[in-house]
Amino acid sequence: MLLLAVGTRHAVADDGYRLWLKYDLLPDAAQRKAYQRSLRFIATEERTNPTLQAATAELQRGLNGLLGQSVPVVGRSSGKKGGIVLRVDPNVRIDAGSGATAAALAKEGYRITTEKGNLVVTGQRDAGVLYGAFALLRHLQTGQPLAGISLSSAPKIQYRFLNHWDNQNGTIERGYAGASIWQWYELPERLDPRYTDYARANASIGINGVVLNNVNASPRYLTTEYLGKIAALASVMRPYGIRVYLSVFWAAPKVLGGLPTADPLDPRVQQWWKAKTDEIYRTIPDFGGFLVKANSEGQPGPQDYNRTHADGANMLAAALGNHDGLVMWRAFVYKADVNNDRFRASYDEFKPFDGQFADKVLVQVKNGPLDFQAREPFHPLFGKMPQTPLVLEVQITQEYLGFATHLVYLAPLFKECLDSDTYAKGPGSTVAKIVDGSLDHHAISAIAGVANIGSDRNWTGHPIAQANWYAFGRLAWDYELTSEAIAQEWTRMTLTAEPKAVATITDMMVKSRDIYVRYTTPLGLHHIMGHGVHFGPEPWLPSTPRNRWTAAFYHSADAQGLGFDRTASGSNALGQYAPQIQQQWGNRQTCPLDYLMWFQHVGWSQPLRTGKTLWNELCYRYYTGADSVLWLQQQWQQVQPALDPTLFANVQARLQTQHKEALWWRDACVLYFQTFARQPIPAPFTPPTRTLDQVKELAEVYQLK
Repeated sequence: MLLLAVGTRHAVADDGYRLWLKYDLLPDAAQRKAYQRSLRFIATEERTNPTLQAATAELQRGLNGLLGQSVPVVGRSSGKKGGIVLRVDPNVRIDAGSGATAAALAKEGYRITTEKGNLVVTGQRDAGVLYGAFALLRHLQTGQPLAGISLSSAPKIQYRFLNHWDNQNGTIERGYAGASIWQWYELPERLDPRYTDYARANASIGINGVVLNNVNASPRYLTTEYLGKIAALASVMRPYGIRVYLSVFWAAPKVLGGLPTADPLDPRVQQWWKAKTDEIYRTIPDFGGFLVKANSEGQPGPQDYNRTHADGANMLAAALGNHDGLVMWRAFVYKADVNNDRFRASYDEFKPFDGQFADKVLVQVKNGPLDFQAREPFHPLFGKMPQTPLVLEVQITQEYLGFATHLVYLAPLFKECLDSDTYAKGPGSTVAKIVDGSLDHHAISAIAGVANIGSDRNWTGHPIAQANWYAFGRLAWDYELTSEAIAQEWTRMTLTAEPKAVATITDMMVKSRDIYVRYTTPLGLHHIMGHGVHFGPEPWLPSTPRNRWTAAFYHSADAQGLGFDRTASGSNALGQYAPQIQQQWGNRQTCPLDYLMWFQHVGWSQPLRTGKTLWNELCYRYYTGADSVLWLQQQWQQVQPALDPTLFANVQARLQTQHKEALWWRDACVLYFQTFARQPIPAPFTPPTRTLDQVKELAEVYQLK
């Protein structure tokens, strides 16, 4: 295996392990000299503080590599000039807005200024200083000037989580980058050095919480044996400002405690959870709390005892007592009525409980109403539960987005949701303002991303998928950043600083999600991927154990047209949104074309605003989408001289696979939908050379049926 030592100037190959924390020698000699004059030492007076030790070590590591010279650490600056001073100052002013969480957010913020000839990195708490150290290194890595530097930043959202869907046996549900990084059988005795590098990467982008295990949780994580293992992981995360959380199995009192029930209103169950919570906090004093998936996809929950989600969540909140912890209760449920439109399920089930959840409870809501599709309208619960703090859950891993063979940069997807206007309190009531708590004056706020991390040497399988982890953290800290700015920043830190190559790669990344949508689910088509595996096309799927939740159910293709009617004449899921949105999306002439099939059943020959009929526009998008992967290949080829050869070849090969699979998607969908439209493939496009039956056989192979 080719390894790359941190800070070395001559590397054999870039295996991707260092992520965006690459501290290679800066190529611009003049810039390097300018930096060297201002960055000759690192001073901190609190050298026993573990978090400041982490900040100091990161700065030393980074400066040694970027500047090509040793930068010593001293106890205090003592009148010296030309160095970096790290300082915790509870009184430093850091603007975090004026909302209910402003004081808490300011405590994690940082300020970087020049003072008496030194750069001073200040935070009200040690975590703020750590974030400031990473921000300074990012400033250097991206070639920004130090003269007159004045940076100040605080997070906009208080709790910024990664949700791991890792299982105790080492597998990862919907993970595409190898096995779990958590080596449970080695813990607590051996701490893999990878855990520290994982914590460094998260801290560098402001992530401050990690849910270690799958929401389809094993009760074993709550045993005394595993709490000791989790405590060992917490000891690694703690210096980096990261708290650990657990997904919990609702029926644990029965499985582990021997109780005959898991009824949240049963005093025995309440006592069991209180005792277990107290044990957790004795073992892990800064434990963060619980994430719960209940009464969803076969998981047990309070509804098994005719209790509500609020009953269950509030019982766990009571078990937390005075401990500093949270309960995140997932709204991804659709057990209530399998004959209904699943789009409606979470709203119908949770909206009635607004205002009934305890103070420590947050309801965790996916970005869209269905299930992490490549493009979804924002979830209708945003804006409709003003008395309940909502956690936005997005997926960083690419469950419905081509796994690890498709280049799909997800910042535009995250931004699309965050920037959506719910009209909850008039124009400007964006999802972002609901999530950060400012719209409804909540005292806590949170955002979660389902991690795409695995044991692959480069962490994420596809090298560009690292950018999705990075983008999530940066947007969780500041959702006003643009997708372009984040892509450019990540590219400069991770791939190359050559200006033309940075511009080309940034352009590829920003366009990649739209390209993927065009060759898979254009015009608002959704959930037509392979059943179960969620990979490749299967629009012909007629039945599953839940017969009305099939691809055929969702696209509703028939001789008349295509699309799911969610207006008042259909399932009326559109009625869950504000009147302004209902008016726009309910009108075929004003509904955004990207959402058209989500809400309208449109005739095959119906003219669209593009000037094409539905059938012709559908074909146009499938064909041009697949052709756009060739454009991605061409753009990637152009940047070859600026990239590490090993990394270039890795992405190049994946783009070849992506084009093959894009053609598979194109052929499968146009041939299948053609059986309903009964119209020819429009010019200038050439009909597929394979038959629908041949494409279906390919699906059988890919989906292991």
